[in-house]
Amino acid sequence: MVELPGQEPPRVYVHGLGATSPAYFAEVVAHPLLAGRRSLLIDVLGHGLSDRPTGFDYTLESHADALAAALARADVVGAELVAHSMGGSVAIVLAARHPRLVSRLVLVDANLDPVERTAGSGGSSGIASYSEQEFLTGGWAEVRDRAGAHWWSTMRLAGREALHRSAVHLTRGTVPTRKRSSKLGGAATTSPHWRVVAPAGGRAADRGRAAAARNRGLLPRSTGRRSC
Repeated sequence: MVELPGQEPPRVYVHGLGATSPAYFAEVVAHPLLAGRRSLLIDVLGHGLSDRPTGFDYTLESHADALAAALARADVVGAELVAHSMGGSVAIVLAARHPRLVSRLVLVDANLDPVERTAGSGGSSGIASYSEQEFLTGGWAEVRDRAGAHWWSTMRLAGREALHRSAVHLTRGTVPTRKRSSKLGGAATTSPHWRVVAPAGGRAADRGRAAAARNRGLLPRSTGRRSC
């Protein structure tokens, strides 16, 4: 966890699959329009600067509970979460399971529906198409070659068990789906405020707004591949 002091309420940044929050969000946090707020750049378990326990199951629920424990230790309450890709899925589950910790969600290209596993494809779909043993004994190298140098520069920091299990559970989804959960959350007065920016397969207008935000330096720029 990287923390920058500032005004409350805190703003928490959560990355996508195979990514790390300092690399993806440091420029965003430093932007003049966002600077001055207490900001926490968190790497979920198995990724970036965090531990990579091989006995952890890396479900979305477990990721969310581990994130909740980290926020509680940092005395975070009512945070605004800015979450990209897989981080958006984790953030939705976090808000549902630990609503006291979250006041607002900004979801960037979040995974809101289950994804079909397809061998040879990019992101979680391709990673989850391997069995865990296949991935650990050589599938990871094929994923590395498909990912390219930019994404691999952060993906290589992730534990291989963490990367595979996270992808499997991300493609499997939740019941109800994250999309359904986010709609329900937005309708409840006691739940966080939801804002979905350019969901995968979303409307052109949403994608246009996200592109404009990226151009202003307020959201992570695309690397050419989804980190989910």
